Amino acid sequence: MQAMRSICLYCGARPGADAQFTAAAYALGVALAERRWRLVYGGGSIGLMGVAAQAALEHGGEVVGIIPRALVEREQGLHNVTELVLTETLRERKAIMFERSDAFVALPGGFGTLEEVVETLTLRQLRYHHKPIYFLNIAGFYDPLFAFFRHARDAAFIVDAHFDLFEVCTDVPDLMAHLADT
Repeated sequence: MQAMRSICLYCGARPGADAQFTAAAYALGVALAERRWRLVYGGGSIGLMGVAAQAALEHGGEVVGIIPRALVEREQGLHNVTELVLTETLRERKAIMFERSDAFVALPGGFGTLEEVVETLTLRQLRYHHKPIYFLNIAGFYDPLFAFFRHARDAAFIVDAHFDLFEVCTDVPDLMAHLADT
């Protein structure tokens, strides 16, 4: 029997404009549940995060939601998760998500998603961890960010080796294959 693994999902509290984003969030929740891998996420019931969590739960998956008390109402905390952890701050939320995860996946999202995944990248760059980080680049959503990374490299702020800190997957089957190999 395969040991439980915990995958941290960073993604939007909104669904985004492209139905492919929602479809990917749903497919990811199902895929994690099928592999008996725990989903660790921001605890909301709305947007891509809610879609992924609900899909995992509907398919028998284990879901850990971690959300600051102040956001429970705003992000409509998902209360039927396997475990709901209430924190006092966003920093505490991120620290617990980090500690309880074996790998990190970024689906499309806004400022919060970007901040979470970039902090995780920075911690890996500084060798605070060696956990894998994946961008699920649905419909090329993250292409502008990767262009910025190349721009920062060309301006001598990022070195080529920093591109080895993360992997890019274009769909859920590709991501799941990568996760299975880690």
